[in-house]
Amino acid sequence: MCASGQGRLRIMHSEAATTFGGQENRIFQEMMALRERGHTLEAICQPGSKLSASLQAEGFRVHEFLMDGVSNYTRAVYGIRSILARGKFDVLNTHSRRDTVIAAMAGRLAGTPLIVRTRHLAKRPGSLWSYTRLPHRVVAVSDYVAGQMLERGVPQSHVMTVSDAIPIAPNDGRSSLREELGISRDAIVIVCVAHLRPQKGQGLLLSAAAPLINGPADIHLVFAGEGSQLNALKDTARRLACETRIHFLGRRADIGNVLAASDIFALATQFEALGTSFIEAAACGLPIVGTHVGGVPEVVKHGETGLLVPYGDAGALRASLETLAADASLRQRMGAAGAAYVRGEKKFSLAGMAEGMEHAYLTWLKR
Repeated sequence: MCASGQGRLRIMHSEAATTFGGQENRIFQEMMALRERGHTLEAICQPGSKLSASLQAEGFRVHEFLMDGVSNYTRAVYGIRSILARGKFDVLNTHSRRDTVIAAMAGRLAGTPLIVRTRHLAKRPGSLWSYTRLPHRVVAVSDYVAGQMLERGVPQSHVMTVSDAIPIAPNDGRSSLREELGISRDAIVIVCVAHLRPQKGQGLLLSAAAPLINGPADIHLVFAGEGSQLNALKDTARRLACETRIHFLGRRADIGNVLAASDIFALATQFEALGTSFIEAAACGLPIVGTHVGGVPEVVKHGETGLLVPYGDAGALRASLETLAADASLRQRMGAAGAAYVRGEKKFSLAGMAEGMEHAYLTWLKR
């Protein structure tokens, strides 16, 4: 019996992406958590994908198919149909458009009882064909994303929200990062954890923070992440003459260590379905400066756990950073409130996410 007492499910996930970002991490964490609840999970990925390697390292069975081109499409559809039929899977959960078109078609041909697509993106969906014609139901990673699906005409009974989640570990506040970077204990550290992409707004954040960094207070800005904007950000830091207090860490496995060394978390993203980085920062007790976009307000409560500004408003972003940098008691109050909110909301935990997915699957299978 699974944790719900309602029987084990056989669940197949599919993902066409070969890189590993937030969407792929959601799949990985979800599969790990559902396996803990007693279900059997396998995955369909492209050869050489990072998700495939990560899952296989954890003992999951992964079926690899090329998913681009007409010949690969036909081969993949019929190959996946055979796997689904032989394996008698209860659920097929697709994630990207490409693997939905392939795997969901295979699932229809195999007679898989429930085909679900998870919508991970904050952008308004275009064609609904890969949400309503091929899958039976849709899981949204935030209420904001669910609202977009409803606005586009997906029936309310066909959509459920199951929030992204993170492993929420105890936070003892200890960190070695300041010593590593040569930052004093009394300095104010603003941290941004995200891929270095234009839509994540690191350039705007750097420009907004520069006058504060160049001011009399000892303020440092730390970027954790890798991506296409690294050189442009370094050039901007040099141009604004604040490069000695700007730190580029690259990709870090010790994000908890990075956050524990920081005083403020800031991310000026253009769009965000929910934002696991906001959840992680709040869980570590950091006050947050973010943008009022997408599902961010579902994590950051403006005026309570952080400050939200309109996207692209450098002045408002700078003012919010300055407000928090100047007021230690406000930072403490907002950080404590954010930690209490995120740690108290079961939906942001891996167990809560697994329970939500299990509930969605079992509810829809009964129908």
